[in-house]
Amino acid sequence: MSRIGNARLTWSTITRSYSIYLVLIALLVISSVINPNFFSGSNISNVTRQISVTTILAFGETILIICGLLDLSSGSVLALSGLLSVASYKMTGSMTVAFAVAIGVAMVCNLISAVMVTTWGAPAFIATLAMQEMARGGALLFTKGQNIYQIGDYVKVGQGSLGFMPIPLLFLIGLFAMTWYILKHTRFGRALYAIGGNQEAAKASGIDVNRTKILAFMVNGLLVGIAGVLFMSRVNAGLPNGAINYEFQGLTSSIIGGTSFSGGIGTAGGTVVGAFIVGFLNNIMNLANINSYMQQIARGAIIALAVIYDLWTKNRRTRSLVRSVAK
Repeated sequence: MSRIGNARLTWSTITRSYSIYLVLIALLVISSVINPNFFSGSNISNVTRQISVTTILAFGETILIICGLLDLSSGSVLALSGLLSVASYKMTGSMTVAFAVAIGVAMVCNLISAVMVTTWGAPAFIATLAMQEMARGGALLFTKGQNIYQIGDYVKVGQGSLGFMPIPLLFLIGLFAMTWYILKHTRFGRALYAIGGNQEAAKASGIDVNRTKILAFMVNGLLVGIAGVLFMSRVNAGLPNGAINYEFQGLTSSIIGGTSFSGGIGTAGGTVVGAFIVGFLNNIMNLANINSYMQQIARGAIIALAVIYDLWTKNRRTRSLVRSVAK
């Protein structure tokens, strides 16, 4: 093969394997040029606290999407679980109880969604859309639409630091490690990829599809519950209308990070990079004083481009496979 051919192959491999990292680096460079304060300590600390919540949601979305599912209720379930967590903390003064309540509520909500999908055959889109409405309604009913203030030391989890590290970032690192290990080194993780790739083949190979899907929803519930505590702690209040559209930020982060919307493909590392791209992009648009409506249009366009790119790469892989078989 000629030098030019080798160079093209090398460049193709690099762009295919590391394109998402190149996009993140380019975004960081452009952002620093647009606003010199982008890399200030206070701005980076603020962004990492914000990104931590949506990235944790994105881990759950990644696990579900790999399995051929998705969750449209995570923002509303986050609000309900976080709100009940704040209320329980005000009654008990215990962060252990607060975390337990948040995780328990989020896991129950996800269990209901899982039962609708596995037992009654509802599409995940419909099941979680129904849960989105129920969870948000439950949060508003619990407080009669009012916010909960004066939450005391509850704020230390979302606003505090351990040394120079924001506590939400420590949670992010720990949950990234958990998600990476699940997907990379467990039988459950292999089952997720198998079901997302070909559910019938997975079933034929002896995988308990329904059990795996239920477990995927339960892990998602764990992640959403923790995100609920971090969110309410960061904003210093129990907000029944909080985290609106956060599920779409989680979905966007996961898809941009290389998780295939058709299932069977995705990594924890790619999701982290995708989440940071979305978070930094939101941040630089705020620093540049871009109109909030234009920001919403930009986020919608990013979702559309990410899905189009996913479909394009999938079709390219299919054509490549067909050509190799034809030879």
